[in-house]
Amino acid sequence: MNLTQLKRQFLEYLEIERGRAVKTVENYDRYLTKFFEYAKTDDPKKITEDMVREFRLYLNRQPGTKVGSRIDPMKRRTQNYYLIALRAFLKYIRKRGVTSLSPEVIELAKVPERSLDLITPQELDRLMKAPDTKTPQGLRDRAILELLFSTGLRISELCALSIDDVDLSRDEFSVRGKGDKVRVVFLSDSAKEAISLYLKARKDMDEALFIQYGKRADKAKDRRLSTRAVQRTLKSAAIKAGITRKVSPHVIRHSFATDLLSNGADLRSVQALLGHANIGTTQIYTHVTDKHLRDVHKKYHSRGG
Repeated sequence: MNLTQLKRQFLEYLEIERGRAVKTVENYDRYLTKFFEYAKTDDPKKITEDMVREFRLYLNRQPGTKVGSRIDPMKRRTQNYYLIALRAFLKYIRKRGVTSLSPEVIELAKVPERSLDLITPQELDRLMKAPDTKTPQGLRDRAILELLFSTGLRISELCALSIDDVDLSRDEFSVRGKGDKVRVVFLSDSAKEAISLYLKARKDMDEALFIQYGKRADKAKDRRLSTRAVQRTLKSAAIKAGITRKVSPHVIRHSFATDLLSNGADLRSVQALLGHANIGTTQIYTHVTDKHLRDVHKKYHSRGG
């Protein structure tokens, strides 16, 4: 069986058996296609360690982010996505009994620790108050902000919600996240109130929890709010709140996690609330939230007389 056939089966396996999102499968397809085009072979036995090393050099010399008139090389984190896809593919075909390069020999490039985009509690408060709640759209935007901070939902999870998914008589509801995994998230009183006020102002029969407003929306077949529209909503609210840094749904997710940890929540619980498959992903938050260590340093490491 050749690489083209194996890749098709691997992508089908990711989507059907592993429950990966269509976008994730498309990305894996793109990463693998790039490698196969570089390797110029359709034979799995001809994939070698030298070939992978040369491919890494090739990626390292590819253009990446444009900064003004300068174009930086492709980031190592992005290079790693190609290697992760290739490693997963090789692992899959090995299980199928196909002879090829061992996935264990592919090591990922060392990347700097992820920096967190955070907003201060004062900025968060101003952000929540930014929407004009005298309008249905403003009530919707306030509900979006309150729900994001109450639950730490991903933007895709938020947009996928229908009215029936959220029972306002309870403090919790289930959400289907990455890898089709279901987790429970919890509603704060302010989130419940904001959603309730927004739903009372709705005059439509659409099943989506968050819908579009405006002239185009009235003619649209599907009024469900898109991820791009939510991003624009947050950007607009941030400008109105006088926040100069970028504010995205993921920034509010970061704020949700750091708020929990700084108030004493344990890492495992935060991992479950965020829907992280690996606790290593959750650990990016610990270095900015360990108040206890800061207090120890302040108390026991002073030069004061």
